[in-house]
Amino acid sequence: MQHTLGIDVSKDRLEAHALGTGAARSFSNDRAGIARLVRWLTALGQPLVVFEATGIYTRALERGLAARALAFHKVNPLRARRFAEGCGRLAKTDRVDAEMLARMGAALALPAQEPTPGNLAELKDLLAARRGLARDLARERGRVRAAVSALLRRLALMRVRLLERQLARIDATIAGRIAADPAFARRAEILASIPGIAAVTVAEFVIDMPELGAMSGKEAASTAGLAPMARQSGKFRGQAHIRGGRPGLRRALYMPALVAMRCNPPLRAKAERLAGRGKPPKVVITAVMRNLIVLANTLIAEDRLWQPERP
Repeated sequence: MQHTLGIDVSKDRLEAHALGTGAARSFSNDRAGIARLVRWLTALGQPLVVFEATGIYTRALERGLAARALAFHKVNPLRARRFAEGCGRLAKTDRVDAEMLARMGAALALPAQEPTPGNLAELKDLLAARRGLARDLARERGRVRAAVSALLRRLALMRVRLLERQLARIDATIAGRIAADPAFARRAEILASIPGIAAVTVAEFVIDMPELGAMSGKEAASTAGLAPMARQSGKFRGQAHIRGGRPGLRRALYMPALVAMRCNPPLRAKAERLAGRGKPPKVVITAVMRNLIVLANTLIAEDRLWQPERP
């Protein structure tokens, strides 16, 4: 069985459980705590470290493990929860979660992952901040429309203008970081050549799906959560639905799909064929979104810009 160690990550603590020995330790989630954790891992024989991808709280842990060339695997939190439930563990505590992560790594033989490069980690933080600002901006614009009081409307407008300035500043920073990296800049150039893909979606692709171009079209669609999942059992044949994947990227593809249905001739023709067969609008849009990500994957893999088809 694979030698694994699970870590439940929180803002302040790292709860660790070694599957082989059953040893459990707790460390502070800071530089000193991670240094002690690394020494303990080395003494244990450098097991595969399994932890959930929980954003900013795992950044320092990932950097500390990568600096000492220690193998790790970040798992989707929902997938980890489903594994625990499948094992009959309904209780949820930090120690239980650490043990289940270790068991998950061994049972599924999870492979070691490459550490996130420093420039990409910074871009991911910027993208997460941008998404938060965009949500806040949408709420404030809703308050402006709903405000009855003149005072409340003015205050909401002030917040809208502030958020718009902050959003523009983050967009400019993201664009500058991408342009300064030759590999990212080339990917951005390829993506921007696709009709319907604007600057915001280009950034989403570059940052949230760095593996694009190194997988099959089906894998790309599945990673984005745009591959239909079959629902069949015996004689039952249910309707397939999309699920899982990366919701931020999927949301970013919605508007480009609507634009592509008007401006991209092959995708417009596909949308018209599906609509002519009686497919619901949501199914048509999802199919176009899936085609966009498959197209982006192909172009990046072949390192070429999009070109219109010859008549």
